[in-house]
Amino acid sequence: MNNPNAWLQFALFVGALLLLTKPLGLFLVRVLDARGRTFLDPIVKLFERLTYRLCGIDPARDQSWRDYTFSLLAFNLIGLVFTYFILRCQHLLPLNPQGFGGVEPDLAFNTAVSFTTNTNWQSYGGESTLSTFSQMVGLTIHNFTSAAVGIGVAAALVRGIARHTAQTIGNFWADLVRVIYYVLVPICIGFALFLVSQGMIQNFKAYDSAKTLEPYTIQVAKTDDKGEPVPGADGKTPVLEDKVIDTQSIVQGPMASQVAIKMLGTNGGGFTNANAAQPFENPTPLSNFFQMLSIFAIPSALTYYLGRMVKNQRHGWAVWTAMFVMFVAGTLVAWKFEAAGNPLHHQLGVAAADGNMEGKETRFGIFNSALFATITTDASCGAVNAIHDSFTPLGGLVPLFNMQTGEVIFGGVGAGLYGMLVFVVLAVFIAGLMVGRTPEYLGKKIEAYDVKLVMLVLMVLGLARKIHTRTKEWA
Repeated sequence: MNNPNAWLQFALFVGALLLLTKPLGLFLVRVLDARGRTFLDPIVKLFERLTYRLCGIDPARDQSWRDYTFSLLAFNLIGLVFTYFILRCQHLLPLNPQGFGGVEPDLAFNTAVSFTTNTNWQSYGGESTLSTFSQMVGLTIHNFTSAAVGIGVAAALVRGIARHTAQTIGNFWADLVRVIYYVLVPICIGFALFLVSQGMIQNFKAYDSAKTLEPYTIQVAKTDDKGEPVPGADGKTPVLEDKVIDTQSIVQGPMASQVAIKMLGTNGGGFTNANAAQPFENPTPLSNFFQMLSIFAIPSALTYYLGRMVKNQRHGWAVWTAMFVMFVAGTLVAWKFEAAGNPLHHQLGVAAADGNMEGKETRFGIFNSALFATITTDASCGAVNAIHDSFTPLGGLVPLFNMQTGEVIFGGVGAGLYGMLVFVVLAVFIAGLMVGRTPEYLGKKIEAYDVKLVMLVLMVLGLARKIHTRTKEWA
């Protein structure tokens, strides 16, 4: 950790995050609640009004929590079905220069659900499975909508806390439209242009083909005239044959536009299988820095939005500080043990100064890999520029710990704030019991019903993790 350059980068990252938090938080207040004028109004206002008119939306009509929830679920269901059919029918749709076939039903459903819910878990290689149309229309649109939904839910929860008598929490459709039009799209346009300037591709070309420096041989399943694998003597294991590889495909496509919202919206689903370790998806150290910063930008600003809405800015900064302390602790632990390397490797003659470079991009090194891993798992983003499985046991404990907290350390856009507030309410309740006072949060009493809901959330998350673990064991 005796690396002045790494410490300087860390200080620049923290400073940039602090500088962004207040202005972006104030802008979110204007977009989500103040409904005041913004500098984007001359350009965006017309499109906003046109969208309301075409969709029959009355932005001035607030919804109860039931109506808000129903609108959210209906919107997500329609989006899920829409994406499922795009993936299944991509061989019939345009912008498929590689001629990929339709995605299998189970994989299409898995991907549609994953991107609808901002999970963006991938069990496919984007460059070898999805057409340009599927990447742009099926997935990138979800990157915008799922991020906007998360921010809207956080805003609805904050309104519920801030309002003492009202029975409404805002309008889902207005939140969705305004977040996309005023926040996500404008920032992503500028961010995508910056990424292109760093060398990221943005085109509609078919993949290029290049000769490898040295051919190599792999074993593949032998197929018959119908393209079916030829079974071996046992009737199950396919017969293998050697295949010489002397060319490689160079992926092409509209990558910058997808990566911009992938990071800003804490989506994480990569255009390619290697994600942010792929040179096109993350060309330079500068692009790496701004991709990390974009992951935390909106979650950090939402804490300022919280303070402004509840008229207690100190509380907003208190939530930010709690997140920040956990983030710094995780970064330093991961960096320390990755820089130290594996003692077993040192016994084999690997210099301790080299640290653990397994699974890491030499372009970014140990510090930027540890920082990226901490940020992406703090924020439930899922983007990676290094393989977490290749981290040392204690260095890899940090991403695992972040996931087990529910990824509320800044967290995903919206999800981090309302996830952290669940812990805040629980902590206030326990503290109230310890001192013998009726627990209150921001002037509101925390009653049995509130605590039951908080515990329900924690139990559901814990149960979901248990089911996921057991499913992996059975598989």
